[in-house]
Amino acid sequence: MTAKVPLKETALNAERIARIGREVRAVCPEFDADAFVTSVMADIPRLELGARIARTSEGLHTYLPVTGSQALDVLLRSLPPTAEAAGVPNDFGLHTYSPHSHFVARYLRTGEYLDQALAALARLTRYFSAEVAARHFLNDFPEETMKAVDTWARDEDYRTRRLASEATRPLLPCAPRISLPADAALPVLEQLYSDSSTYVRTSVANHLHDLSDTQPDLVLTTLQRWKDSGRTADKHFAFIARQALRSRLKKGWPAAYAFLGYAHDAPIDLSPLTLERTELADGDTLSFSATLTTTAAAPVHVMFVVSSTTPTGKPREKVYLLLRATAEPHSELQLTKDHVLRSTATAKLTPGAYSIALQVNGRRFPAAAFTVLTP
Repeated sequence: MTAKVPLKETALNAERIARIGREVRAVCPEFDADAFVTSVMADIPRLELGARIARTSEGLHTYLPVTGSQALDVLLRSLPPTAEAAGVPNDFGLHTYSPHSHFVARYLRTGEYLDQALAALARLTRYFSAEVAARHFLNDFPEETMKAVDTWARDEDYRTRRLASEATRPLLPCAPRISLPADAALPVLEQLYSDSSTYVRTSVANHLHDLSDTQPDLVLTTLQRWKDSGRTADKHFAFIARQALRSRLKKGWPAAYAFLGYAHDAPIDLSPLTLERTELADGDTLSFSATLTTTAAAPVHVMFVVSSTTPTGKPREKVYLLLRATAEPHSELQLTKDHVLRSTATAKLTPGAYSIALQVNGRRFPAAAFTVLTP
């Protein structure tokens, strides 16, 4: 099996640092590209991805012969004419250009350069998503940046429209928290939820999902308003609603199920859960089955919940979607799954007592126990 190359090694490496140097020197002959590359690459190999971005940004600041708005002009002119011309492989962007928005947030986040800097982020996000950089501006210049966000939401480029939603997410992963109220960007989402781009709609859904952590009722009210508006296709709205409510569904919140059309008190019965094996090791497959019956046709949303305790004794649950279907009366719906138990980079599978339960339309049914063995 081929070893997986860490993202940091492909995101910013010698080849890409050299490319940045060439592109900047092409529009600013006074820029010492060789010294820039040598200086940055002296540190890059031992750094993680975030630090590589920051070190490259610092190197640009050190070797650019100009500062402030003139430096920004050089960086923007160094970009290929379009993201496509730059070889950007997907909507999120090419990591080669991640130091550019970091540079803007680090060296131009002042009142003097504010308008230029925010306009630059709207363009840079087409080359590499700039929401992390934008959040620094939201914290330091909230009113002015939110005005820019409103403009971004109406931009002709879908990547800039997505920036308006993504930069203002209450719980954006791997990013600084922002001091705005959690629902501050709802007017922006109103503009974007019916967007033609899946990339934008996915961000809207994730933004609402963040908001559901503290204001689930507001999320439901918002979704109902959007549903009633008829502005978006049913399948697009269904995706947004499911994504926005996914954590609430895992927690069995009846209101979330009811909104999506799954009755919490649907007339269903579930046979006892059967496990193929009850002693497993890390990497083994947990195979289980049960039979669902109903006395009336009922949409069902089925999840399975694996419960255990952490090494410190705290309860831990992992919840997974099993299926969405319509159960027909007096007909058996077989619920089966082969689920691999495996440690990941973020969650180690610890030996001990475990259980698995099925959750249908938010109702948790009796669990079955199993054991993960010590290696």
